[in-house]
Amino acid sequence: MQNRIAIGGAAACLLAVPLTAALYSQYGVPGAGVEGRVEAPTGDRSVAQIDAEKRDAQDAVAPKPKLEDKAKAGAGLVEPQLAPPVASAPAESLAAQPLTREAAPVARGRVGVAAPSFMPAPPPADMRQAEEDRDRFAAKDQNGVKIAATDPVSTFSIDADTASYSWTRRSLMQGRLPSPDAVRIEELINYFPYDYARPERADTPFRPTATVMPTPWNRDTKLIRIGIRGFEAAPAVRPKANLVFLVDVSGSMSSADKLPLVKASLKLLLDQLRPDDSVALVTYAGTSGVAMQPTKASDREAISAAIDSLGAGGSTAGAAGIEEAYRLARKNFDPKGVNRVMIATDGDFNVGTSDDDGLQRLIETERQSGVFLSVLGFGQGNYNDALMQRLAQNGNGTAAYIDQLEEAQKVLSEEATATLFPIAKDVKIQVEFNPAAVSEYRLIGYETRMLAREDFRNDKVDAGEVGSGATVTALYEIVPVGSPARLTEDLRYGAPQAPAAPTAAKADEYAFLKMRYKLPSEDVSRELSQPIGRAQEEASLAAAPDDARFAAAVAAFGQKLKGGKYVSTMGWDEIAALANGAKGEDRWGYRAGFVRLVGLAKALSPR
Repeated sequence: MQNRIAIGGAAACLLAVPLTAALYSQYGVPGAGVEGRVEAPTGDRSVAQIDAEKRDAQDAVAPKPKLEDKAKAGAGLVEPQLAPPVASAPAESLAAQPLTREAAPVARGRVGVAAPSFMPAPPPADMRQAEEDRDRFAAKDQNGVKIAATDPVSTFSIDADTASYSWTRRSLMQGRLPSPDAVRIEELINYFPYDYARPERADTPFRPTATVMPTPWNRDTKLIRIGIRGFEAAPAVRPKANLVFLVDVSGSMSSADKLPLVKASLKLLLDQLRPDDSVALVTYAGTSGVAMQPTKASDREAISAAIDSLGAGGSTAGAAGIEEAYRLARKNFDPKGVNRVMIATDGDFNVGTSDDDGLQRLIETERQSGVFLSVLGFGQGNYNDALMQRLAQNGNGTAAYIDQLEEAQKVLSEEATATLFPIAKDVKIQVEFNPAAVSEYRLIGYETRMLAREDFRNDKVDAGEVGSGATVTALYEIVPVGSPARLTEDLRYGAPQAPAAPTAAKADEYAFLKMRYKLPSEDVSRELSQPIGRAQEEASLAAAPDDARFAAAVAAFGQKLKGGKYVSTMGWDEIAALANGAKGEDRWGYRAGFVRLVGLAKALSPR
């Protein structure tokens, strides 16, 4: 019986709160230590006497096992009630482990492989649902169909963020479909690199690529793919970096997939810095403070020690931390370098200026200093994605979500130049559709990035940032004139839709593309443009480039996760087949990982 008490006490220390309460009610040992014995005798009674009294009391109230339960147990049909605890290393030892690819045992996107040591085992389904309900995402309906004859111009801000893909992957790997509001289709598409034309000059950092091809989910429509690749500076000539790490060390960051993962992630980034780059460290919890003054990246030992010293506890004074980080970045501002604040947080701000509108205004003010912003999200359960997106979109910033160390390796190591070094800011796209060729169109994704038509030439309107070598993709689904796929009808009291009579020079054009952007050190936009027409059209889907077909598969995947309004005729297996046949070289296995995620989505979707 003493062994039973010892097991019960140890399990009570290790298992979740509901199971602990159950063990407490069963054994009734309020003062038990790890050995399950009371800490001191009471009065003249010995420990043995107290144990005997407890055994008698337990035997008197313990429920008798049913015969059928005994039979099931004998047949091996009843699972054990106590699972063995999962061993995990302390946060300090995790942060100190070597940060090599071998140190992260999970193959990117691979299903059924053990998670990294700082990733906790998935909680039970009911607990995961409760956690998901506390995460915050901005609700936004999908872009609707537009009529080219009456509304021919589409304008939006570029988006090179990838946070939504990482969150979607984590949700599926944990056995649940992501919330539709968490799925931003453009971020799913832009998670993957594409082989677009490389610009040759930094002052003209883009060379748009356009493809027109049949739509895989509707044979009577076409897809227009617009792709750009940012100019990629050689490492030897890239500017110096003045970085300020702003780390949330509040109590909400104490779990293994938050602060310990932040520490490991920042160390990965150190490997990508040059010796003359500068790093500072600011923390915030109940108050903010400078944990490390600007330090040359060559002093890696000092920077690593400062990162290792971080610990979580207290409330979250996020606004004070932001102000302190920008103050430090401005103090050490390098007019010829890249100056950037990098926030690592779950977004749970609750002290000082904590409402989303107030924090957005703060970021909008700070961006005037010329300091760029990176927002790195961590954890789940109280993750504030809605705020993270607002900060990134209004502060010359980018947003990523780090769900595992391999994602940190992608964002902060493999794609470090795209993450840290902007080649253009306030990048806007405007597409004018030719009513003589296009009846209807819709932009797939970018719902949170839409701009008014007049915003395109207004240099005071903020837009997205593109990093060195980064690729960005946008897809439009168009309905050619005369196609039966048209979704809108002529108005009873309006003139019927009729194609305009184009000039001969424009008869083969579907649309006209314009882009505006500012170089990082400039405040006046530059513009480039080109037509999109039959010269860029592929006769069949199979003839389209791998990149175009893969982007279409990801777009279909995202639309199905958001409800499938426009892709209801395309099944999960068709999406997987399209993506699998368009993986191309797939150097890092990102695309193969996506195909596996499609399989998980199929298994978790209602039949």
